[in-house]
Amino acid sequence: MPARSLPEMIDALLDLAIEEDVGDGDVTTDLLVPAGKTATGHYVARQGGVFAGEKVLTHFFQRFCSDVKITALAREGECIEPGRKLATITGSARAILTGERLSLNLLQRMCGVATLTRSFVDAVEGTGVKIMDTRKTMPGQRAFDRLAVFVGGGENHRAGLYDMILIKDNHLALTEPKGSVADAVRRAREKSSLKIMLEVDTLDQLSDALEAEPDMVLLDNMSLGALEDAVKLTHDFSASRDLRRPLLEASGGVSLKTVRGIAETGVDRISVGALTHSAVALDIGLDFA
Repeated sequence: MPARSLPEMIDALLDLAIEEDVGDGDVTTDLLVPAGKTATGHYVARQGGVFAGEKVLTHFFQRFCSDVKITALAREGECIEPGRKLATITGSARAILTGERLSLNLLQRMCGVATLTRSFVDAVEGTGVKIMDTRKTMPGQRAFDRLAVFVGGGENHRAGLYDMILIKDNHLALTEPKGSVADAVRRAREKSSLKIMLEVDTLDQLSDALEAEPDMVLLDNMSLGALEDAVKLTHDFSASRDLRRPLLEASGGVSLKTVRGIAETGVDRISVGALTHSAVALDIGLDFA
């Protein structure tokens, strides 16, 4: 298990961000802005998207300066238009200015991830397929990215290496003693009660894997035709043995152009690395009243 819970991880990341940016103090603000001055500002969307990060924004200022109050004007997950006021901030002018860039970085990143996620979720609407995130995140940002994916309508994959078994091709290449993909699943199940996912990239590997009854199978970089065959093979195998069917997840090279076709093959889930490794920050500004 991780050393910290999710709230503790977020607190630690916020503290690190404050240390990185503020250090010993905001010299410009401290020189020019009177200590007792108060101010009111508005976080304003410069472009349309999906709002995410209000809770993190509030928690950031609670941790950074208790003399600042955030009033949300948009709901988490709400679609926003350019010019929309997202939140009002009031309190110490020094604290607001010092935290301005950090708070905008958090909001812009989380809104960008949520907006891209919503695009993928909308693209597969009606298929019943779930859009999943991956571990392809900037180190240290995963807690924020996972929250943003969830707000955008996606679902979270494993949080890290500790909470699910995912057997990939490189594990099989280095495993001793050597064996089949089914052998790897059996050995993992003997030693752990965690859910087991196995990555395969051919139908032969899938046939072998099904014998070991994994909880999930990751169908990696398969063509649409191969995905359809994999879905049929899995359904037929499970029905013939009266077994619980493993969840099928497609992965690899997924884009907004291809995701609908992948969803229509009958898979249960699609994991999309682009949600977190290629999201573009939403343009948001802080305007003072």
